[in-house]
Amino acid sequence: MNQFTRFLIDIGPLAVFFIAYNQGDLMVATGAFMVATVVALAVNYAIERRIPKMPLVTGVIVMVFGGLTLWLADETFIKLKPTIVYSGFAIVLLGGLAIGRLLLKPLFEMAFKLRDEGWRILTLRWGVFFIAMAILNEIVWRSMSTDTWVDLKVFGFLPITLLFAMIQLPLIRRHTIEEPEEAGEA
Repeated sequence: MNQFTRFLIDIGPLAVFFIAYNQGDLMVATGAFMVATVVALAVNYAIERRIPKMPLVTGVIVMVFGGLTLWLADETFIKLKPTIVYSGFAIVLLGGLAIGRLLLKPLFEMAFKLRDEGWRILTLRWGVFFIAMAILNEIVWRSMSTDTWVDLKVFGFLPITLLFAMIQLPLIRRHTIEEPEEAGEA
């Protein structure tokens, strides 16, 4: 799948959520978000004949918390979803680290070849980052307006995450395993 298609599949449900919220309310946006998430997973499956684990897990959480939001007519559940997702990622990463498993490595070793020390530091940083994001979500949805929370969800979480990822580049460069040069290239 090309990068543009991947980006549309990843960002599409969030865009639908934002548009639906601005045309209706949080309940309308939640229903639209659920439908868009199912469509995104189906398109991903149609193109790749598989659904990656992280989008699938996130999709299940969207269905559960979105379903509770609509069924109980209580917006608390959809506002809790980012906290649950970020906390889950933190628990998995930091829990894996605690038992000696570098769980980022199998996810990203195709993109980066790092020494184990680099994977350990990166895993720790991402685990702490996800805790911070969960706390940020909790502070915003509990103390600010729904409009502010929606703006953070749509326009804040992704840029914050991308900025954090970019900040990790020096660490990645420092711990990258250099590929040996081919005999013919010397």
